Amino acid sequence: MTETVNAYVVLRADGVGVVLDLAGGRLPAIAHWGADPGELTLADVTALVTAGAYPMAPNLVDEPVRVGMLPEHRTGWMGRPGLSGSRGGRDWSPAFTTRTLRVAPQPLVEPGSPEPRRRVETPSGRPTLVTLGTGSVEVTAVDEVAGLELVLTVELAAGGVLRSRARLTNTGSTDYQLNDLVLAYPVPVVASELLDLTGRWGKERVPQRRPFTIGTHLREGRRGRTGADAATVLHAGTAGFGFGSGEVWGVHIGWSGNHTHYAERMITGEQLLGGGELLLPGEMVLGPGEAYTGPWLYGSYGVGLDEVARRFHRHLRARPTHPSTQRPVTINVWEAVYFDHSLPPLLELAEQAAAIGVERYVLDDGWFGARRNDWAGLGDWQVSAEVWPDGLHPLVNRVRELGMQFGLWFEPEMVNLDSDVARAHPEWVLAAGDRLPPAFRHQQVLNLGIPECYAYLRDAMLALLDEYRIDYIKWDHNRDLIDAGSRPDGRPGVHAQTEATYRLMDELKAAHPGLEIESCSAGGGRVDLGVLQHTDRVWVSDCIDPQERQQMLRWTTQLLPPELMGSHIASGTSHTTGRTHELGFRAGTALFGHFGIEWDIRTATPAERAELAGWIAFYKAHRDLLLGGDLVRIDVPDDSIVAGGVVAPDRSRALYSFATVAWHTPALLGRLPLPGLDPARRYRVSPVLVGPPPSGVLPPPWWGVELDLSPESAGAGPVPTLRLAGAPSGVVLPGSLLATTGLIEAPMQPDHVVLYLAEAV
Repeated sequence: MTETVNAYVVLRADGVGVVLDLAGGRLPAIAHWGADPGELTLADVTALVTAGAYPMAPNLVDEPVRVGMLPEHRTGWMGRPGLSGSRGGRDWSPAFTTRTLRVAPQPLVEPGSPEPRRRVETPSGRPTLVTLGTGSVEVTAVDEVAGLELVLTVELAAGGVLRSRARLTNTGSTDYQLNDLVLAYPVPVVASELLDLTGRWGKERVPQRRPFTIGTHLREGRRGRTGADAATVLHAGTAGFGFGSGEVWGVHIGWSGNHTHYAERMITGEQLLGGGELLLPGEMVLGPGEAYTGPWLYGSYGVGLDEVARRFHRHLRARPTHPSTQRPVTINVWEAVYFDHSLPPLLELAEQAAAIGVERYVLDDGWFGARRNDWAGLGDWQVSAEVWPDGLHPLVNRVRELGMQFGLWFEPEMVNLDSDVARAHPEWVLAAGDRLPPAFRHQQVLNLGIPECYAYLRDAMLALLDEYRIDYIKWDHNRDLIDAGSRPDGRPGVHAQTEATYRLMDELKAAHPGLEIESCSAGGGRVDLGVLQHTDRVWVSDCIDPQERQQMLRWTTQLLPPELMGSHIASGTSHTTGRTHELGFRAGTALFGHFGIEWDIRTATPAERAELAGWIAFYKAHRDLLLGGDLVRIDVPDDSIVAGGVVAPDRSRALYSFATVAWHTPALLGRLPLPGLDPARRYRVSPVLVGPPPSGVLPPPWWGVELDLSPESAGAGPVPTLRLAGAPSGVVLPGSLLATTGLIEAPMQPDHVVLYLAEAV
């Protein structure tokens, strides 16, 4: 008789516990995912599994239905199966038996990770118990009749993040067409509400909430990229869960192509969160011996959305390739010059940027080929001799002389039909047969799955990286993939395109160590943990209006820590919304991310330049906190306030933001809490006033300032502009009271922000 696995595995890390049931040769099922249960014995785990078995109810199969991480139809599971496919209509309902179990004491997170997994022997009879902290579990299962082998990898990683993926190998003698491969995690019935994100261009990551009802809540991404409307993280939680309260379970698919997230509740009571890659018809046909590996399904559990988010952050920060907190202040010149590339104004921008403390200068779209507008030249990655007769050297050299890094914009996957490369190689355009997909921003998509096309892009980009000292690539991706087929047969090409993009990023980085890449996709259209294995930050949105960014930054941090979010100071009048805002609101909003400028600072007044220099100096002085602290977001009963901040890991200091984005419903909100501090320590809390105080602010007595109420200090409008006499002294209170009782707010006009620095005394 062939040996089968008979074991239980317990994983425990950072306050999270996971119990895997692999008894009896079945695929692994999660018996517990949630708060760390402490040390467990074999008897404990056996009882846990027994206590979780559903009873045999009338009109159901005559044995308890057990739902594995890859749900199997053949067990009596009537929900979505984990594997869908067939061999010409046969072998569509496989019956897997686990043959081997291997474990390692640390997740094999990155290439070159330490020790290999060791095989666990599980003799017949009583199950074996394996206990790990953080760790990696690999299970191999087979269905010899169907000719399939399945390898499931399950890891509990730094921060308490659970992640898993599956590899399916065709061990048969004929082709196997794979239609769907998804994994799922169970959540308890107390999780009665769902929350995920949606959005559009210019307004990414908008939360939406609904009851967790019977049926399937399915979020499909068919854009060929993650999408501005992506679910991002799909949560299930107890009724009314918020940033700091309620048990919450969340999942995310780390993949930048087509994908699914889903929540499913059955009439029998089971509840699952899951997802995987969305495969187009005929996209994944496995020949004999060929394999498909799905993307990682990430899971995060916590009490409150903040704890769920912080687990994702700690997982990312534990990577050896994660950027440091000393991220350079960046200026991008797109909204300053658009396509009007001319050396004198670009040099002037560089001079002024360096003078106020900018550390990285990025030249955006328009430097190559015939790219004088967005109708032509895309794909011709050679410096335009018409615009740059001496190449980019005069600009790059001056930027370097001024002590700044240099960055350059690319959109490698896209092409204008009015380009040399499209005219020479029309067969390189992704298309489902002879017809072209509809134009999208006047462009089509280059098929990176064609080796010659891939080599052209790689060599063109490497030639530029070799010629110029380029520290940073802004990697754009401005259209959805429609009819994305590979010529001449038109077979779907999204999967191959996504993998080739990752490979191209890795090749460029390998050839130029230290190169950073930003994932930009018409703004925030490619924000996921798949692309972030190959890039160093994301562009949150093409809209940098601070009122919109307050919400977008708030919800992007549900997955990403601030240091991975490009967060720039907008122009005085936003180019996307037309709203006009004071510099304090624009800068105070941009501060909570990888800080930069997207504004023609040549038009700034001397006073604005001085204030901008002050904000840059403040960011530099506190970026270890801003980009290394723990996220806190504050539940405020009035939507007119967006409140949150970051707290140092050692709880020695914190920076909080209270922004008004509309008129308060009541005239005053009263006390607002400052969560996350050490309850046993005392803190001095003071307002941060880099420039003038926000217009119309009414400082409460605890600020410790006097107001200049003289007539000449008053503004011309109905709400006076109040000037402060002397620096604020703030107030000293224990962290316990700051977190629970809080401090009286400082009312302001809409679209203003006040920052508070809390320092242990």
